[in-house]
Amino acid sequence: MHRIITVAFVALAALFICPARAEVLVGVSAAMTGRLAWIGEQGQRGAEMAVADFNAAGGVLGQQVGLIAVDDFCDPEQAVVAARKLVADGVVLVIGHYCSGASIPASKVYEAAGVLQISPGSTNPQLTEQGRANVFRVIGRDDTQGIVAGNHLADRWGDKKVAILHDSTTYGKGLADETRKQLNKRGVTEAVYDAYTPGKDDYSAEVAALQAAGIAVLYVGGYHAEVALIVRAARDRGYAVQIISGDALATEEFALIAGPAADGTLFTFSADPRRNPEAAPVVERFRAENFEPAGYTLLSYAAVQVWAQAVEKAGSLELATVIATLRGQEFDTVLGSIDFDDKGDLSTQNWVWYVWRSGEYVPVE
Repeated sequence: MHRIITVAFVALAALFICPARAEVLVGVSAAMTGRLAWIGEQGQRGAEMAVADFNAAGGVLGQQVGLIAVDDFCDPEQAVVAARKLVADGVVLVIGHYCSGASIPASKVYEAAGVLQISPGSTNPQLTEQGRANVFRVIGRDDTQGIVAGNHLADRWGDKKVAILHDSTTYGKGLADETRKQLNKRGVTEAVYDAYTPGKDDYSAEVAALQAAGIAVLYVGGYHAEVALIVRAARDRGYAVQIISGDALATEEFALIAGPAADGTLFTFSADPRRNPEAAPVVERFRAENFEPAGYTLLSYAAVQVWAQAVEKAGSLELATVIATLRGQEFDTVLGSIDFDDKGDLSTQNWVWYVWRSGEYVPVE
């Protein structure tokens, strides 16, 4: 990450992000430190830019908006602590969390406190299957992402030995299981299904076992740091296994860790909003700040947009009124025009295949 953010620093930074004149407080919560800090930075930068843009245009309902950022460490227990802090600070909206394993327990805190939650990155179906009216997300679900991945595996490599690994997290295992379910429905049984331990510095033993088993294609349900190390370990052995993963690979740190070995790695992610005409002015401003708005940056920006537009359309900050507006209206965002179903999910999900080439990810043509 470009900078090291500690909990104390984030708390201090919040004092500067929230001007004294702010009357409406918004929170953003993600992993601001540790192995997922790059993705946490994406979420924070996206929310910061959106809040700044709305404030420059007069705020929301004529009130300025302040932003408070907290670190949830992508950890269930710490996510609850972070959620309680944001509630105590008086936020009306939380942009977050990124990790499904953090979003799901935190959502209970927000529901009890009457706080709206819009996640830009949590894809596990359970988040919106809990039936909490205050929970929305601006990204698709893993039961759909898994169908896309399972079909692709069956269509292209149905006659090869396929392995599926996961990191045992809510996100990683959930996505791996959905992919496996669809692969099996297509009549293909994986040769290996196993878990790996996240946070290790080396996965050469796991890769050696896959090579010995003759695995041609590996699907990994997990986060980018470990997938990058798995890719490197395979290439270091001269093992040309095709590695495929999910949306967590949409961060430039994947290529920084994997190096040239990243090339050819496939993954699914939302249609890249950087290519949308609606996003062009925002993308330009990010790049002028020497920040590439990849991954979840613009999804975080869009989460603030839909809330602000819902508040304006409702003419109120009152939670029930805003929720009713979110469920009954369409919103113009950097993601394009979006609307939500009764569960708080996007009515239309658009998972796209990407491949890493020369240090960046591009759509598969």
